[in-house]
Amino acid sequence: MIILLLLLSVILCVTSAWLFWQVREQKALIEEVRHESHGPNNTSDPELLITLKVLDPIALARRESRSAKMLADRLPVMVTKLVYQEVMKELEKELEEREIAVTMQLEYR
Repeated sequence: MIILLLLLSVILCVTSAWLFWQVREQKALIEEVRHESHGPNNTSDPELLITLKVLDPIALARRESRSAKMLADRLPVMVTKLVYQEVMKELEKELEEREIAVTMQLEYR
């Protein structure tokens, strides 16, 4: 029984030492990455972005286009993509009229 407890103690000590070594390695890696990124005080301000989501693109397409009424049930993904492209074009046109320089892109999430 004493041998079993001694063996268990040795295993626990070895495991504890290995975990301690892993924690030290992790801290060193975090410190190195923080140093490479110039620390939390030297980071730049975050960019501000506007995200636009059309709540019901299929209904919008049906309301605005006769051809979309037929295609919306058969090809909803394509109609949704076309709605977003058209909304982007209209927003870009409106912003150009107001002389606001923007960069627009369509992202999938």
